[in-house]
Amino acid sequence: MKTRSIISAGIAGIIILSGIGIALNSGNSSDENKIRIAYFPNIGHAIPIVGMEKGFFEKSIGNTTNIETRVFDSGPQAIESLFANSIDLAYVGPGPAINGFLNSENHNVKILAGAASGGASFIVHPSSIMDFSETDFAGKKIAAPQIGNTQDVSLRHYLSENGLTTAEKGGSVIVYNIPNPDIYTLFVKGEIDGAWVAEPWATILETELNGTRLFHEEELWPNQEFASVLLIGNVDFVEKNPELITNLLDSHSDTATWINQNPVETRIIFNNFMTSHLGQSLSDDVVDIALSNLVITDDPLPDSVHSFAEKADALGYLGRNGYDLSGIFYYFDTNSDEGDNNP
Repeated sequence: MKTRSIISAGIAGIIILSGIGIALNSGNSSDENKIRIAYFPNIGHAIPIVGMEKGFFEKSIGNTTNIETRVFDSGPQAIESLFANSIDLAYVGPGPAINGFLNSENHNVKILAGAASGGASFIVHPSSIMDFSETDFAGKKIAAPQIGNTQDVSLRHYLSENGLTTAEKGGSVIVYNIPNPDIYTLFVKGEIDGAWVAEPWATILETELNGTRLFHEEELWPNQEFASVLLIGNVDFVEKNPELITNLLDSHSDTATWINQNPVETRIIFNNFMTSHLGQSLSDDVVDIALSNLVITDDPLPDSVHSFAEKADALGYLGRNGYDLSGIFYYFDTNSDEGDNNP
């Protein structure tokens, strides 16, 4: 079975599950003794996947609290679930994290930790002539996932910085905002010239479809690092459960360290997870390459989050009245019963 059909079928199942709010790993616990965590079935979310599959998270929080996991396909789904109080924590990209903070009541959604840096690339179709000359982008058809997501903002910012305008604004660059499986299909058909996508999709387009990796996105960032996955949480839940969150964050950090020390076992765990939840796994080479293109870290890289917000705002994604990210990072003080919400 081709990777595209494998993942497409799996994602369809995920959308159904998330739409009706099924917990993939739930017990008969009350709201007082459970924590509900959402994440995606991709390698950038290695911390929650490994943390759950290896039992690290469960061990850290003890026997009195159950963990319910929900696997979503997109950041907006996770944010909506946080707003609806159907999950407590979520692993998402910087775009959804920022929007969640700005649009939540009393800024009740905040960033607790980082989870990954980097892991996105611009992949060129083998039949398209494109190199590092930005003029080569003129007249081309380029795909990125949904409007406002991390790769879409990065793509549109890149075009703007290089004097290029998208077709909907009178320019010549056509941007398709479509799900990753559909990007794969258009790449197969030769109907797009390139795609700005996250791992493992970038590696899939490169290795399966002979795409050329024009550049890794981190090459465009200071110190070649930017937050691509963040852990966010409902502040009410965090402040009602300080010990639980402290223990989970410790396990989150320890899991990041374990992943960096055990890349082969991480790949095995990830593929077992894919088989269990999606019905099929990716090739070992794809997972190994994709993981090597990421930095798994608990550092939220605050400067990159603020920079991302500036880019999104310049594109008109954060509204007409400006924005203020003061307090978006929740600094948990383990010596007190309350968190520190300084900027």
